[in-house]
Amino acid sequence: MGDVSTEAAGAATVGVGVARVVAWTLCALVQVGAMAGDAAPGVASRLTSGLTLAAMDASVRPQDDLYRRANGTWLRQASIAPDKAYAGPQQAMADVTQEQLRAILEQTDGERDDPGAARLADLYASFMDEAEVQRRGVRPLAEPLEAVQAVADRSALAAEFRRLDRAGLDAPLNLSIDPDPRDSTRYAVSVLQSGLGLPNRDYYLDLHDERFAVARDGYVLYLASLLRLADPRVGPAALEQARSVLALETQLAQVQWSEVRNRDPLQTYHQVALADLPALAPSLDWDAILDSAQLSGKTTYVLVHQPSYVTSLAALVAGADLGTWKTYLRVRWLGAFAPYLGAEFVQADHAFVGSVLNGTEHIAPRWERGVTLVNGLVGQALGRRYVERHFPAQSKQRIDALVAQLLTACRLGIEASDWMGPATKARALSKLALVHTKVGYPQRWIDYSALQIRRDDLVGNVLRARYFEDDRQRAKLGQPVDRQEWAMTPQTVNAYYDASFNEIVFPAAYLQAPMFDPAADDAANYGAVGSVIGHEISHAFDDEGSLYDGHGNLSQWWTPQDRRRFELRTRALVEQYAAFQALPGYHVDGELTLGENIADNAGLAIAYRAYRLSLGGRRAPVIDGLSGDERFFYAYAQSWRSKIRDEALLTQIKSDPHAPDEFRVTGPVRNLPAFYTTFGVRAGDAMFLPAHKRVLLW
Repeated sequence: MGDVSTEAAGAATVGVGVARVVAWTLCALVQVGAMAGDAAPGVASRLTSGLTLAAMDASVRPQDDLYRRANGTWLRQASIAPDKAYAGPQQAMADVTQEQLRAILEQTDGERDDPGAARLADLYASFMDEAEVQRRGVRPLAEPLEAVQAVADRSALAAEFRRLDRAGLDAPLNLSIDPDPRDSTRYAVSVLQSGLGLPNRDYYLDLHDERFAVARDGYVLYLASLLRLADPRVGPAALEQARSVLALETQLAQVQWSEVRNRDPLQTYHQVALADLPALAPSLDWDAILDSAQLSGKTTYVLVHQPSYVTSLAALVAGADLGTWKTYLRVRWLGAFAPYLGAEFVQADHAFVGSVLNGTEHIAPRWERGVTLVNGLVGQALGRRYVERHFPAQSKQRIDALVAQLLTACRLGIEASDWMGPATKARALSKLALVHTKVGYPQRWIDYSALQIRRDDLVGNVLRARYFEDDRQRAKLGQPVDRQEWAMTPQTVNAYYDASFNEIVFPAAYLQAPMFDPAADDAANYGAVGSVIGHEISHAFDDEGSLYDGHGNLSQWWTPQDRRRFELRTRALVEQYAAFQALPGYHVDGELTLGENIADNAGLAIAYRAYRLSLGGRRAPVIDGLSGDERFFYAYAQSWRSKIRDEALLTQIKSDPHAPDEFRVTGPVRNLPAFYTTFGVRAGDAMFLPAHKRVLLW
């Protein structure tokens, strides 16, 4: 997937919400194009520039730093909310959409005769009833914690791993149901590495980094706090038990695959027959795993993404102290459910996850955390009520028109490519023609009628909702692949490309100001949301997406010569981004971020070409003293305006395939010839790259 919303902290803070202005932005789409096109040459239309002029810094030359020219004043004056790790346009959209969802949830309490509304209301109320949550303490977790305590030998560990997985927790092994990359018409079971409590294996393995040392020390204190809160009798032994868990997770980290290696779909495809699993990992009770996952008799194989890790995990199961494994399982449950327990657990969770890992000063308001919970557990039920109110079906037609323009621009880019031979071009155009677009919301909604929600049982609600989703996923096996399914809710401030479905998906919540402004001239909208659309389209042809054909199957459809030329160009991107320093001493990982950097590079080029096509040969109006091309680039730069806390940025650098936002501007624009002609960039300017070092793919 090509996740393009805010990074690092973004997954937690930005991936929820819906905004009322969505319908307006989409309804205005065709009107904006018509009005801009009708403007007299060189004369400003009655549309705005779409730029936040007050954010700009005229003391900075765009030739030296486009990002700070577009955002310098904002960067000096803006602050990050104390309960957030990030500030920027995506966070602003998320804040608005959270309020929208809150209003919907509060309205549902008055619609008790509607089972769907009552389910939403009761789930939200179960979180908001802080007094009841406090009164229950840790008792709601009694059943899984007692199951952990009852583990008598190592053969029982596999069943407990699966219990964690079923409840949506990070177990040493996680199971996932997805289309088989070698046959996208059928679902397959994937077995994946997981189970670390820190963000990335580097936090365990880099013993010379002071920031990682602080995180490890904070993690031990956090685990000890969880153990004492759950059972005060543990006393001083909690600290030693916490250290033993860190040591065990360090052993897991030592055998896990790197983020870069996990990006390669060819390296991670290993079909293993069920009968061969014991040979791969003899110390794991595969019968217990398969039976508890309801997989017995439904498949003859699984896809093991990291086979060497699974083998090493089996050795750890056989060799590590059983008591340590039980403590590990215990803190997995306590940590995952700390946000849904009493105030002491919530404070402990924030002290580590919120503060040490993300740098936030305060806990988010309870209502906001409640909205996030409902959105995460029954997101489509909440999203359906939103789009019924704020996203008319006819609006989809207008955004579809913009997507069509971007697809045309991509096609022209492929046809004009100077590095792709005729055979590969033909296949690329064939794949492009098969790209499926999903806009706004799904055509079929998840049916939650079988999910039991109780107003006085928060932890029980969370468990039942996660079990419901686990069962829903397992039921896919043996069924036709559902190509209408969405991997995001319509109220998610994000977008993505899915190689298995060869589809680009734009949830309703992403299609709002400031990413798309109904009052703005076309240049700004192409620079902001247009570049995102181009980004997602181009993922079909990045270093990962290009390994899949138009039907979503792994296929080597490029000629070897074209693959080599592509890799030579993208190797230059790796080197460019590796030179960017995000924090003192911490550079961007050019390998980890390559796919997203390719998409940013291509997306900007595609969006610029689409914008020029939209003018139909006419000269763009001058607005706020800026030409159309200037507004395009400034809008692009402002769409990635952001501030992020150092702790969250470190997590992003180590685990996120996206570069930090500043470099998502600096990196792509200095490779695009139009940037040089628009601003007269010359040798000696800080953003100048010699022509032979520029990377232009499409």
